[in-house]
Amino acid sequence: MAAPLEVIVTSDSGSQLWNCTVFDLHSGSSLLSYRGGNSSSRTLVLLNGDHLLSAQLGKNLINMWEIQRKDQLQQKMVCPGLVTCLTAAPNGLFLAAGVAEAVYLWEVSTGKLLSVLSRHYQDVTCLKFTDDSSHFVSGGKDNLALVWRLSSVIQLDLSHAPEPRHVLSRHSLPITDLHCGLMGAQARVATASLDQTVKVWELSSGALLLSVLFDVEIMSVTSDPCEYFLFCGGSDGNIFQVSLCSQSLTRDKSFQSDGDGNQVFKGHRSLVTCLSVSMDGTLLLSGSHDETVRLWDVQSQQSLRCLAHKGPVTNAVIAAAPANMFLPDCRPAVPLPRFSRHLQAPEGGESGEVCVRLGLDTQDDEQTYLQKAERLKQLMNAVTDKALFGDGENTKLRVAELEEEVQTLKKVNKDLYDFSSQLLTKPT
Repeated sequence: MAAPLEVIVTSDSGSQLWNCTVFDLHSGSSLLSYRGGNSSSRTLVLLNGDHLLSAQLGKNLINMWEIQRKDQLQQKMVCPGLVTCLTAAPNGLFLAAGVAEAVYLWEVSTGKLLSVLSRHYQDVTCLKFTDDSSHFVSGGKDNLALVWRLSSVIQLDLSHAPEPRHVLSRHSLPITDLHCGLMGAQARVATASLDQTVKVWELSSGALLLSVLFDVEIMSVTSDPCEYFLFCGGSDGNIFQVSLCSQSLTRDKSFQSDGDGNQVFKGHRSLVTCLSVSMDGTLLLSGSHDETVRLWDVQSQQSLRCLAHKGPVTNAVIAAAPANMFLPDCRPAVPLPRFSRHLQAPEGGESGEVCVRLGLDTQDDEQTYLQKAERLKQLMNAVTDKALFGDGENTKLRVAELEEEVQTLKKVNKDLYDFSSQLLTKPT
């Protein structure tokens, strides 16, 4: 059987035999299982296609497996406290975890703790990176979602605490989940809250674009890759599909099921803890406290498959299958380092060590498209003028200097040749 392109990875809080399980997306058959403890909610992470990570339920540990060695727990990482959420940058260079009210950021290649961000007033509940790894967003029980620019967080200067780029503060109750769309720094971010609303924000400006009010508390949120629909998991077990392309869409609206794309997926009997959409946007995956994971057809809102679990589902995600997941003899190119629990000051580092960070110039606010276009036009005109007309007198002077230097080098070369000839022909 050919290796699948996409797989379902799930975990629950009640299983005694395994921690995480991998299912085939289309057949529902179990492919792999990873043993050792249970995973807490919003902490299941695929890192670089080589490792699977998850935080241990009720303990200050992160479990790490090599993706193809499913029967052996490879490593345990001790954290400063209980991990409430865990995420990795899509480029695989950074790992971020929420521990109480702080966000810890590690460099994956070295294991160094780069920063501890303590801007939330209560526990951090969710963390997500943008698809280009330039930003990440943290949501907490303090009703706030903070947008962080990665380049401002990982600078070497530890004398001042990094500041978030935006503070999204329109929720009135704790944030339960968030979702970052595509397009990097131009992405849209959706936040779900116990205040029965889901809000959509523009990441670049921090502006509120849409607020949808529901009749129940919203526990999870995601969207399809094209952002045609927003999927919101309620505390009553229903999943609400909100159309983002409706002509009647206003900034503040109440959800109503209609024929304009707003629909309800019915099947779960308890709160929906996690949602994920396939790459082509046709399949929706949901996990619930009713101990089931369901796969839905988005177009018809019909449940295609129900995967029973041994306890409340804590994580359920549709992921691209890593190339070496089904190759038992394949090992990671680079093993995971030992992750530090303490910040290291920049001075007094190891001798000969080179530390590379993003430059300070990347911290400036992004130029608008018109400004970028104008700057590009100026550069093109300057290059064209220089190619056609040269630099005038400066060019002539430079040519004369180069010709004089060539004559000097010729003279030196001739003198060396004559000196060598005399040495070789001198009688002994």
